[in-house]
Amino acid sequence: MTSHSPSALELERRAYRRERERRSVLVAIVSTLAFAAIVWLTLFTTPGWAAVQQAFFNPQIALEALPRVWEGFLFNLQVLAVSVVTVAISALLLATLRTLPGPVFFPVRVLTAAYTDVFRGLPFIIVAYLIGFGLPTIANTRIPPLWLGVLAITLTYSAYVSEVIRAGIEAVHPSQRLAARALGLGYVQTLGRVVLPQALRKITPPLMNDFISMQKDVGLISILGAMDAVRAAQIEASQSYNFTPYVVAGILFILLAIPTIRLTDWYTARLRRREQAGSIL
Repeated sequence: MTSHSPSALELERRAYRRERERRSVLVAIVSTLAFAAIVWLTLFTTPGWAAVQQAFFNPQIALEALPRVWEGFLFNLQVLAVSVVTVAISALLLATLRTLPGPVFFPVRVLTAAYTDVFRGLPFIIVAYLIGFGLPTIANTRIPPLWLGVLAITLTYSAYVSEVIRAGIEAVHPSQRLAARALGLGYVQTLGRVVLPQALRKITPPLMNDFISMQKDVGLISILGAMDAVRAAQIEASQSYNFTPYVVAGILFILLAIPTIRLTDWYTARLRRREQAGSIL
């Protein structure tokens, strides 16, 4: 049994590709070092950098503020965990109602469209004010900030996410529905077993982007009086007359978002490779 040996042309192509890869790595290293040197010379050596570092990046104040900011950040995570569930359920229900076929469901489709238009148009901070201060006034009772924050986030983000889900449902080819109905599946069975699995595969990247936005907006529940990371940073900053606690809170939110951002990039690249696999020769 003879082993296959690459031709001289193939060996030449492999050597050329290796040379290109080495050159690309070298150029990337040189450009990174040059950029770092420019940043160092234009930023860290300026006369005002010492004042900026003292006001925003004071290590001692950061360590002193971290325990209280971290305790508030855990409250943000609680609101986020509950909101993910409520937004997913509400958005799926809204998307299903808006895609109901037939003239008899026209009022339902109009109402869901009006809901998504209103809450996609309203800034989240206005929704938070209306829910956080208006709802307890109407109910004449005290409502925990946790549930006020969850309600405000659910009302806003269910409108965004429902539109993403609806776009995914409508992107599934009608032949899939017709084939499922020809097999005897009802509307609900067709939606749950045929349409939604294909739709969710297509809309996962934009859904993950909405989740990243939700992670950031959770920090706005501080206006409801909740002792979250932003409010804790505000208290620490008012006591130390320094803005470093805000930077600490921002870093915690960044660390929360980075894994989701990288996962979104990885899944998007994986989905693109799967879709383009048949077109690469």
